[in-house]
Amino acid sequence: MYQKLLFEEFYDRWKTNNMVTMEVYLGTEGFMMMRECHDESKNIYFQLNVFGKTINFRLSDQSKLPVAYFYPSDKETAVESIHNYFLDFFGDTVEYIWRAKHPDNFIPRLPNLSLSIDIWTDPSEITDIKSLEKFFDSSPVLKHLLIKLDTHEAISPESKFYQAESLRIIHQRPRTVRALLRHFKGRQATLHYCRCVISELIEFMNRWRSGEAFHKLEYLHIKILNGWQLNNVLNANGVKHIDATKKPPTHTVPKVCTSVRDNEPNTDPITSHTYVVRETDNRVASVSIQDLSFSFGVWKKTEEEFLRMVEAPN
Repeated sequence: MYQKLLFEEFYDRWKTNNMVTMEVYLGTEGFMMMRECHDESKNIYFQLNVFGKTINFRLSDQSKLPVAYFYPSDKETAVESIHNYFLDFFGDTVEYIWRAKHPDNFIPRLPNLSLSIDIWTDPSEITDIKSLEKFFDSSPVLKHLLIKLDTHEAISPESKFYQAESLRIIHQRPRTVRALLRHFKGRQATLHYCRCVISELIEFMNRWRSGEAFHKLEYLHIKILNGWQLNNVLNANGVKHIDATKKPPTHTVPKVCTSVRDNEPNTDPITSHTYVVRETDNRVASVSIQDLSFSFGVWKKTEEEFLRMVEAPN
């Protein structure tokens, strides 16, 4: 399993408007910080050659971590040198992720560097779908996207938005939910406070069962606002049931990427007596309806292997 080396950029409200802090994490432990500097006279630095570039360093008074300092004009080359140093040191044993808070933030385009982004608009702001589509299409495929998408306009089916490995979407309208349930090509998706039609969930399961779509899907969770007939999903054609006296296995997988608002390492567990089977390879997906939520977890197991994990009653 890869460790994740996460570069995170955030704006510190206690600093000046131009002060940007970037922290680098390996696992859950911070081990270095990067910071723009605007005045060297007040600080004492030591210099290191980092992959061919001389960068100023000092120890943080608060965290005692080493901090790399550079002028705003040197940010791009400094970040590139630091990334190349880690890439040379760790190689492909580490997954490198840059986390940004807005499409307008500085986002480096570097080899072996994935992008995770949070787009959290103010309630008074209207999401500009065309600008978002332009951003997605000009960026590499996203590792993770957290977005508040309170708009009636759906993102184009051709957008790279649907290729994101992991999506977490807040306040999705029926049209945008419908589009995601048809076009998502990633691994994990969580939708909060959404409105959708039961027939669209059934269509989603049928397309997964037939092998027509969602080949990479590992986990889908939808928190539904209008879920008063949600249990009808479990009566759809192709849904199979485990005897109520038996204990089904619990599905959970490591999250592709965590975020500030969602830092649990694994997806929420799914323990369900209902499941579906994909016709093309006999793979199983657990299906759960609970507390106005639809959960769908894909196993790396055939139906025969899955049923062997079912526990008989005592």
